[in-house]
Amino acid sequence: MLELRGIHKTYEGQPLLLGISFAVDNAETICLLGASGSGKSTLLRMIAGLESPDAGQILWDGNDLAFIPPHLRDFGLVFQDYALFPHLNVFDNVAFGLKMQNQSKEKIKKRVAEVLEIVNLTEFEDRKVTDLSGGEQQRVALARALAPRPRLLMFDEPLGALDRALREDLLNELRGILHRTRIPAIYVTHDQEEAFTIADRVLLLHDGLIVREGSPAEVWANPESVWAAEFLGLGNLFEGLTVEGLKVRTEFGVFAVKCGHKHQVGDKVHLLARPLGSRNEANMIRGRVNDVIFQSDRFKVTLDNGLFVYLDEEPKVGQKIEVKVKMECLG
Repeated sequence: MLELRGIHKTYEGQPLLLGISFAVDNAETICLLGASGSGKSTLLRMIAGLESPDAGQILWDGNDLAFIPPHLRDFGLVFQDYALFPHLNVFDNVAFGLKMQNQSKEKIKKRVAEVLEIVNLTEFEDRKVTDLSGGEQQRVALARALAPRPRLLMFDEPLGALDRALREDLLNELRGILHRTRIPAIYVTHDQEEAFTIADRVLLLHDGLIVREGSPAEVWANPESVWAAEFLGLGNLFEGLTVEGLKVRTEFGVFAVKCGHKHQVGDKVHLLARPLGSRNEANMIRGRVNDVIFQSDRFKVTLDNGLFVYLDEEPKVGQKIEVKVKMECLG
């Protein structure tokens, strides 16, 4: 099991990571999700042994990895740009790590065939990697990482260079492969759809800290902070002042709020209005339709007051509407 304890790191004289601690259990896939520049890739590089933390420990089964060089850690790393050897064919790219282990030709041939079958590239052994599509090249990169049977896999924005449809297909395949092989994995991305699709557990990284962690369903249901709700695009965020009876007065009206925080009358609070209408909610937002965009199977409707909702039927621009919303207090 991998464990990070109190990892600190500075970059160009500025603090980047301020005491990161987490563990990855056997067969678990965790996702480090955050904006560009939040230190996600730096964490991967330190786990791989390519960089060193300023403070803290990185352990495997309780043993400190500080003095273990990268090639002896038995970790696989998959990059966004594939990092394949252009002068080698598919077979030799996938076999590279096995040759470094001085395995026999028979074992290498058998293992390469096994992992190419896993990534659906059977009979691609003799192809030049430069003749492959982006999706095929990423499959080769995954096969190369899988071939030496690593005890941990790490993915650094692996699908960022692919178009949306191909990215979705590969993401679902990758999730299946990780579940079948039961190799623990760390997946780094700034894309919440990728994170919520592939992860067993999501870690939100912001300002050098893990500000929220949990299963995708837990994080989505309870972001716990204004930043997390805004980053995930969960709904409308605005401020208000508490009044009597667990109500909050805002520029958009007075709302009844179920809240686990302890507030006094007059306290400033942050509210999240989930834009999906709910029959069981008493809170209502109102406004005149300013813009309508069709998204997948519903319409995102932006109102003249800046709030937005989702509707099953398309309203007309200029039409006045009112929609029930789920109102949450973020403290």
